[in-house]
Amino acid sequence: MNISINAVKFKADPKLEKFVNDKVAKLDRIVDNATKCEVFLKVDKPETDNNKIAEISLTLPGQTLFNSKQANSFEEAVSDCVDTMKVQIDKYKERYK
Repeated sequence: MNISINAVKFKADPKLEKFVNDKVAKLDRIVDNATKCEVFLKVDKPETDNNKIAEISLTLPGQTLFNSKQANSFEEAVSDCVDTMKVQIDKYKERYK
């Protein structure tokens, strides 16, 4: 699976990129036919709490799964996205058995 990380309007730290890669790579173990995964990291209104947004788009044969979460840190948002994406993948597998 090809993973691309896009930090919108900021430069992502290498530690953050490694964290995102490690978390998203776990999805590849769950579903073996994923072709592409795009991760978008955004900051919404820097002066507020809960302003980090992570969006994951996972391309599978016949469908693209999408998920977006907002949290206090990118790590928390990405973790929440990956957890929710696992549920979506399970539903995809049931539908396309």
